[in-house]
Amino acid sequence: MAELLTVARPYAKAAFEYARDNDALDSWSQALSFLSFAVVDSDVRRLLSSPKLENAKKVSLLADMTPGEQDDALQRFLNVLADQGRLMSLASIAVQYEHLRAEHEQRVEVNVTSAYKLDSKQKTKLAKALKKRLNREISITTQVDKSLIGGVILRAGDTVIDGSVRGRLNRLSEALTA
Repeated sequence: MAELLTVARPYAKAAFEYARDNDALDSWSQALSFLSFAVVDSDVRRLLSSPKLENAKKVSLLADMTPGEQDDALQRFLNVLADQGRLMSLASIAVQYEHLRAEHEQRVEVNVTSAYKLDSKQKTKLAKALKKRLNREISITTQVDKSLIGGVILRAGDTVIDGSVRGRLNRLSEALTA
């Protein structure tokens, strides 16, 4: 997994910088997202990994699958990936690209796991507090996990804030048995 991220990072950075400089962040995001789903399909993977199929055909196949208007830069990008044997890294490249885009746009996805369903007022209050703390635009997705007993667990990138009753009980148990 770490190797895939290491391989994907320079390609994602190059794609992001091109898209940013050419006001094409959305179109590149859509294309990379679509291509990342395409390369995980078993039939597409089999075609792309076939040594009998030349790189130009592989790139043409992927480019033709991409929805919307064809971008010459995207075609060149796919050619570079094919020449380097990195077409299978498109999913990791797309993930890295989205991280770079979110950082550039000063936004963060926050996953909120709570013991009970949050209403819109609670979500709004939480989003305002997180925006103030993280100094970013916040996009919240929620899910319910009854085993938390109460409270919430927040995941924003690498940051995890466990304010659940279950988490507090676990920490108390660890402190008492240490």
